[in-house]
Amino acid sequence: MTATLRMTHQREIILQELSRCGTHPTADDLYEHVRKQLPRISLATVYRNLEILSEAGLIKKLEVSGRRKRFDWDLAEHNHISCMKCQRVDNIDTTAAQVDTLSSGRHKGYTLTGLRIEFIGLCPTCRLHSEEHKEKGEQTMGCRKSTTSTLGDQQRQVLEALAQTATPCGSKDIAAATGLESKQISCQITALKKKGYVESPARCRYEITEQGKQILSQ
Repeated sequence: MTATLRMTHQREIILQELSRCGTHPTADDLYEHVRKQLPRISLATVYRNLEILSEAGLIKKLEVSGRRKRFDWDLAEHNHISCMKCQRVDNIDTTAAQVDTLSSGRHKGYTLTGLRIEFIGLCPTCRLHSEEHKEKGEQTMGCRKSTTSTLGDQQRQVLEALAQTATPCGSKDIAAATGLESKQISCQITALKKKGYVESPARCRYEITEQGKQILSQ
């Protein structure tokens, strides 16, 4: 597919901005950078082109368990570590010997075609904030203070509706489950995304994050 892929101006800008990021941005993150150069581009177009570039082997798509897809400019073989609070993703060095040891066990009849190691932990920023708040006797989540009072009634309704669905759902599904109007849902979704409780794996589709499940259970 790489040989037949047409390199449009939009794709060139997306690749350029991805290489400048130096991180592992989501499509939403990258969209904020790309639209500074292409004001009329839509989020859906960025999503679609990232998928095309990934399938063509020009970038890597990272599908960290239960989280939004992220994209990587570096095509060299390497593993990643993600923060369980703010969801930041960084590269992590692993030696060939470590990988060989992990992949040398029994495969239960499978033919091994690849290996993906997923490390999780606390990033330096979240660890520092966690230690600071722990000293003050406060709870932290995602580099922010978190208490049950951070959820309004409508936000809780939206989270509860999302928690009851196995797949990402749209505003109409949420409206049917909560009785809220579309404007109310849109407002609460925006607020919940900023808090890290809701994510959008596809355009206009939403799902609850692990952080959202935790705050809902409090």
